[in-house]
Amino acid sequence: MCFEGEAGFTRRPPRGRTWGGRGRAPVVTVSGRRAGRLSVAGLIAMRPGSRTRLCHRVLAHPAGKGKRRSVGERDFIALVDGVHQLVMAPIVLVWDRLNTHVSYAMRELIARRTCLTVFLLPAYSPDLNPVEWVWAHVKHSLADIAVMALDRLEALVRNRLKRLPYRPDTLDGFITGTGLTLDIPTSP
Repeated sequence: MCFEGEAGFTRRPPRGRTWGGRGRAPVVTVSGRRAGRLSVAGLIAMRPGSRTRLCHRVLAHPAGKGKRRSVGERDFIALVDGVHQLVMAPIVLVWDRLNTHVSYAMRELIARRTCLTVFLLPAYSPDLNPVEWVWAHVKHSLADIAVMALDRLEALVRNRLKRLPYRPDTLDGFITGTGLTLDIPTSP
C-alpha cells in the first residue's frame, strides 16, 4: 500500500521559532525577487513484514511565464513505476483529489498498468495522508533558513528527504498519526 502527496517549496523560508537575544527579534532577510520553485512528489510505501519506505521526485521550476510550476502526470507515473520496480509487488495507491490525479490523461496512464489500483481520499483530508506529515517535517527543518539560489534550496530539500528513509520509525509514526489502521484480512 502506498500513500502519495506533493508539496511546493520556494526560497521564502517557512515560518518557525528560533532563538534570539532578549528584546531583539531575529530577522531573516529574503530577496523579493522571484526565482522559481521546487515541486516534490513523495510516496510512502508500506508492506507487511517490510520496513516502510519513502520515495520521492524533486523537480525545479525556474521562474518564467508560461512554464509549468507543478508535478505533471508523467512525473507521478514515473514515481509510481519506480516504486513498483523497488517493491516488486502490485501497488494499492491512495492519493488526494489533485486535478492532476483525476485528469483524463492520468486515468489513461493508470488504466495501462495492471499492477496498480488507485483509491482517492475524501475531499480535503490532508490529515489522512501520512505524506503530508513528511512535508510538515521537512518544512519545519527548513524554518528560518534564508536560501539565495534555487539549486541551494533543492540541495537542502533533497538532503532532508534522503535522511527520512533511514528512519523508518519516523515514517511509521507519520502513518500512525493519521489514525488509520491497516488490518490484514484473515481467512475464515
